[in-house]
Amino acid sequence: QVQLVESGGGLVQAGGSLRLSCAASGRTFSTDALGWFRQAPGKEREFVAAISWFAGSTYYADSLKGRFTISRDNAKNTVYLQMNSLRPEDTALYYCTADRRLAAVRTGTSTNWGQGTQVTVSS
Repeated sequence: QVQLVESGGGLVQAGGSLRLSCAASGRTFSTDALGWFRQAPGKEREFVAAISWFAGSTYYADSLKGRFTISRDNAKNTVYLQMNSLRPEDTALYYCTADRRLAAVRTGTSTNWGQGTQVTVSS
């Protein structure tokens, strides 16, 4: 059974940083695209970032470029999201996702999802 478990969320002041991790288990994910989405209260889930399995190509929501960085460690079956210069509007539940199809990860139609980790940014 595939499992994705996020960690690293918490409460941080505006301007601070957090690094989220998502550990995958159940099978190898080295050929999967991996990604992050977030959902704030009362809002729809939105794409944050994705990384392909080949060449590690990365993709970001336009509004987050320059502040967030996605990376992966295939040996550890883990994807990371480094978040810098955090703002109160970054407050949300952050989910990781995995799928063999990069397009599915980028559009949020992927097969596998974690339970989420809460990020709260205070002003």
